Amino acid sequence: MDPETLLQCPYDKNHQIRACRFPYHLVKCKKNNQKIAKQLATCPYNARHRIPKDEFNLHIEMCESKISFEMNKVAVNTGSKEKAAWKCPSPQEDWENDAEETPARPFVFGAIVSEDGS
Repeated sequence: MDPETLLQCPYDKNHQIRACRFPYHLVKCKKNNQKIAKQLATCPYNARHRIPKDEFNLHIEMCESKISFEMNKVAVNTGSKEKAAWKCPSPQEDWENDAEETPARPFVFGAIVSEDGS
């Protein structure tokens, strides 16, 4: 999903939030709308999904996030060596080696550096 896509807040229909800010907004807006929050349930497949409690079972059956969850679960159980879209970065960092590979231009306040480095 494009991080700039606008999503509608489940707690206040007047709120249109960018996808990249949506999880933060949900936490804040839930605190400000306790009455509505009590009527909604959180999807176990995607925490961004807030569903009216009476529609929860139907949502679980049809949730688009369930498909990817189920596929990952099968891949883990069968020992599939499929490449994941995202890999956790190595916990080992070597800033000196990284700096040698792609040295950064020195920062000079007020100086404008063009694309060719001049």
